[in-house]
Amino acid sequence: MQDEKVFIAELLNPKTQNEAFQKLLREYQKPLYNHIRNIVLNHDDADDVLQNTFIKVFQNLKNFKGESKLFSWMYRIATNEAISFLNQKAKKNNTTSEELQSKIVDNLKADSYFDGDEIQFKLQKAITLLPEKQQLVFKMKYFEELKYEDMSEILGTSVGALKASYHHAVKKIEEFMNGN
Repeated sequence: MQDEKVFIAELLNPKTQNEAFQKLLREYQKPLYNHIRNIVLNHDDADDVLQNTFIKVFQNLKNFKGESKLFSWMYRIATNEAISFLNQKAKKNNTTSEELQSKIVDNLKADSYFDGDEIQFKLQKAITLLPEKQQLVFKMKYFEELKYEDMSEILGTSVGALKASYHHAVKKIEEFMNGN
């Protein structure tokens, strides 16, 4: 994408805002959807969270300080929106986030947008057993192939801590996969 400062100025300028926001959507809609989908797992839920994410981005763009990349800032919003969505859904269903995640994975096979095989299903099951932070780190590294530096900006965690979380997550997943 063009120079970020110029692009942000276009997003904030009422005369260029609509065109710039369309460009923002074209550029980030797919990667953000994939990121959100990796967290919430359900297509319809991911669409809802993506829409909320872009609304928040639009509403808060004037507060963006440029201390991180626009990409990282938007991913942080998407991550927080997805986690909040899951927490609210769990609360509404009177269950814990962990129980909800397990239930969502169990329903994956019925999801027409899930094209994984039995191993993918088993992997998703293993991921739900991880603590939330390890889940996020594993999904961002394994599925989205994000660099630790980008993940550090998005999650506000040091690169060393992220590497440790990923390492622990991989070990736990390997144990689950080998034991089942």
